[in-house]
Amino acid sequence: MELIDGYLTLVGFGETGWGALLLAAAAMTLGVSVCGFLTGTILGSVITFMQLSRYMLLRWLADGYTTVLRGVPDLLVIYLFYFGGSAFLGYLGGLFGYHGFIGMPAFLTGTLALGVVSAAYQSEVFRGAFKSVASGELEAASAVGMRPWPKFRRIIAPLVLRYAIPGLGNTWQLVLKESALISVTGLVELLRQSQIAAGSTRRPFEFYLTAVVLYLIITWASSMTFHRLETRTLRGTRRAL
Repeated sequence: MELIDGYLTLVGFGETGWGALLLAAAAMTLGVSVCGFLTGTILGSVITFMQLSRYMLLRWLADGYTTVLRGVPDLLVIYLFYFGGSAFLGYLGGLFGYHGFIGMPAFLTGTLALGVVSAAYQSEVFRGAFKSVASGELEAASAVGMRPWPKFRRIIAPLVLRYAIPGLGNTWQLVLKESALISVTGLVELLRQSQIAAGSTRRPFEFYLTAVVLYLIITWASSMTFHRLETRTLRGTRRAL
């Protein structure tokens, strides 16, 4: 009982507790993950259009992008964005007479790195979903004279989203776990805050265990959300069956 009370005091919201900081760090983890995932969705959609293009050059560029980003360690991508972005900002500062170091914002680095990496996986999800659309539905739309944009908005996009949701859910879980790597840039997300608390109190097990619990809560809530979305989008299909 004394052990439990000590743990609750350590991670609680009292004067000596780290609860508020841990929750703030969990919110930061969720924020950078959401921004990175949405960035990856936008970029992944563009890559998918390139993969499905009739132009060979665009297909080659898209395939090269997915091959490189899925083959390079995610941590290396984060370093490239951080140090490359800092070098670029330093160059811009030099044009205005400032010659000191300008660090790339950690949150922006995380958003861009997670977005670029997840785009390689999301593009494959979108392409697979597009391939799952029955050709008869597209042919029927063309037969009634539906123009390309209305056909995409009313038929292709809803069907692709329906088929892509399970794969996007898996990609989101990867983004959420990869967000822990952003701590190398100084962003105080959940893992970084746990490291700080563990070093300050010399109680690493308690804080890392708390981080596991918070990650699992976020993961569980995310899984439930994607499951509800999948159920909602398949409602009409299940009724038809």
